[in-house]
Amino acid sequence: MVGFKPADVPPTAAVKFVGAGTAACIADLLTFPLDTAKVRLQIQGEGNTAACKASAAKYHGVLGTMRTMVRTEGPRSLYSGLVAGLQRQMSFASVRIGLYDSVKQFYTKGSDHAGIGSRLMAGCTTGALAVAVAQPTDVVKVRFQAQARSLGNVKRYCSTLNAYSTIAKEEGIAGLWKGTGPNIARNAIVNCSELVTYDFIKDMLLHSTPMTDTLPCHIVSAFGAGLVTTVIASPVDVVKTRYMNSALGQYRSVLNCAVSMMTKEGPRAFYKGFMPSFLRLGSWNIVMFVTYEQLKRAMMTVNLKSM
Repeated sequence: MVGFKPADVPPTAAVKFVGAGTAACIADLLTFPLDTAKVRLQIQGEGNTAACKASAAKYHGVLGTMRTMVRTEGPRSLYSGLVAGLQRQMSFASVRIGLYDSVKQFYTKGSDHAGIGSRLMAGCTTGALAVAVAQPTDVVKVRFQAQARSLGNVKRYCSTLNAYSTIAKEEGIAGLWKGTGPNIARNAIVNCSELVTYDFIKDMLLHSTPMTDTLPCHIVSAFGAGLVTTVIASPVDVVKTRYMNSALGQYRSVLNCAVSMMTKEGPRAFYKGFMPSFLRLGSWNIVMFVTYEQLKRAMMTVNLKSM
């Protein structure tokens, strides 16, 4: 593996941009069932109908949710929305992760010594910019993951393109941008938590321990980033998922969605799906960051050899 030794040449901005999107897609392919289980647990119990209340305890835990989905809907249900998910990562991760170092250097005016403030500002900036680019793909991904495929239910969408066109037709173009507010808030928080934590832990390990910029350092930093991100971002993530998946007119606003959750389900509702969120984010971060570091070095090696 390329990453068993420290990098010799710093990667270019283009290499980071392409590498981040590719690494995120690989991480999504490996962890998507956990993300789908998280979405199902997050939306479980919403609504006031008898059917909603009767199905409130349909899913139990991560493995239980996945087993129930496989039994009632088939194994493919675990990857429902994957196409939109990969579209999202290629546009989303490329911006929020691939441009992070460049934006950080902009805020520090090119200095190699970035403070926590500069890192947080860079994380917020790239996170918000990524949402502006990739919001429709996120809406479609969540809708696909939330829809059940059991015999008693009619699917809302039959394909990814059908989902885009149906949402635009029934809810207007604004429907594809539904939940942009909470998504910007969520991704600003996630980006800061994830990238700043990874950046901070990695710097600390490199300067305060015998570790070098190699695979063990990347794994420890990525695991820490996944844990911190899950704890901080779960409440906003649940509200975002509920609001994106809601029927037209179900909630007056994002705030109304959050208040409705608190009133009807209590504060624990904001941490629904926490375990799959952690399992998914923890494993996703490890796969993504390790792959990202490997791809950056491999691409730079190829570039140097071709010169």
